[in-house]
Amino acid sequence: MTTTHTFKALSKALILATSCLSAIAVFAAQNMPEQLYPPITSEVLPELAAKGSYSVGVQTLDLVNPAQFDPATQTQKDRPLKVEVWYPAADTAKAPLTSYSDVTRTGKAFTLQADAMRDVAINNKEHYPVIVLSHGYTGYRTIMYYLGEHLASHGYIVAALDHTDSTNADVDFKNAPFSGFFSTLINRSRDQQFVLNYFNEQNNFASKQVDNNSAGVIGYSMGGFGAVNTIGGCYDFNEQTTAMFTGMKDPAKIKQVQQLLNSCAGGQYKNPQVDTRIKAMVAFAPWGGQHNLFNADAMQNIKVPSLYVAGSLDDISGYEGIKNLYNQTGSSDKYMLTYKNARHNIAPHPAPAIAQSSSELDIGHYYEPSWSMRTLNETNKHFVLAMMDCHVKGITSQCEYLDLPQNGDQAVVDGKPLPQWHGFDNRFSTGLDWQQATPYTK
Repeated sequence: MTTTHTFKALSKALILATSCLSAIAVFAAQNMPEQLYPPITSEVLPELAAKGSYSVGVQTLDLVNPAQFDPATQTQKDRPLKVEVWYPAADTAKAPLTSYSDVTRTGKAFTLQADAMRDVAINNKEHYPVIVLSHGYTGYRTIMYYLGEHLASHGYIVAALDHTDSTNADVDFKNAPFSGFFSTLINRSRDQQFVLNYFNEQNNFASKQVDNNSAGVIGYSMGGFGAVNTIGGCYDFNEQTTAMFTGMKDPAKIKQVQQLLNSCAGGQYKNPQVDTRIKAMVAFAPWGGQHNLFNADAMQNIKVPSLYVAGSLDDISGYEGIKNLYNQTGSSDKYMLTYKNARHNIAPHPAPAIAQSSSELDIGHYYEPSWSMRTLNETNKHFVLAMMDCHVKGITSQCEYLDLPQNGDQAVVDGKPLPQWHGFDNRFSTGLDWQQATPYTK
């Protein structure tokens, strides 16, 4: 009886211990950051999607742009801007990989696994160009973190903004979806220029390592709307579009706001001068071209090398509107990449699990019905790095990745498939279309 009783007690203890360990394991798993980019063989990825030689550090900065116009109060107010900064880490840096936390459009929290170390020292062996990374409406500073980490691993400092009034956390997208839109129209380009100026002109953790002669700007959707303006595509709102996108009714106020909106190159009005440090611009699905919100003469005068990336079925920015921006851009170095049958969500990271199990309002921020988000992200990494290496760093061999025939499908001609795109393995550039200002040289 004693042996049996002891055996039963031990069995209960073991069961209880096992249950506790299982509960702990489940709790730990539930609280682990999500890994959105599991390992994948490089044989199916474009060449420049491969990670660079630098380990990556990341810091979060809280900046303030003083005395900016605030649409909500119609007064001048200090404008806070939270910025995530990725950079080449020091060779001696050793720290656990960090994570990124944010919320979906309906306010559901998530945490993603990073491939970067938090607050480690910057690598002091080189000087690195600053690339400004600008999200859409709505969004958040880490929505393209894969680009930030990728460029940093190849020797860039990447500064991604939370555009105040325009983030998922700021906007109640279900009940008041346009509450931050007026602020977005005014501030997108101003925010981009302010952050670029901060890293090039003010004392900060990366000051000694910044290449003060070269920089770039990348924007998605409304971030692209700002990026085109930052490189000289001046806004050209008329009274109708001013009223449409601000909701104003009073003709006198509409006229005043129209004058306020029609700025250029980071908030300039008279004789605007584009920052000469900016050597390249990438605009993913830029908004505004479908409404003719950019001055045609100013667009023609753009000299900055520019890459436009679009989905052929974009129903937010309008594919024809994006093509118009490309066609109007005067730069002799301009390119346009089209994802066939893609809509608007061509730049964000893949959907976190909480968005996948939520409503269309959440999953619709990330999901593409005809494309894998992983494929889009890896292709974006390839072309953005080619663009920055070629035009910002001036590495001429990287320009070859931007000299391509129009169609990447390798159609069969006379019984043989056409050659693959430079940088893509055979069979893996399907669904892509390419345009460039200069004729294909091969």
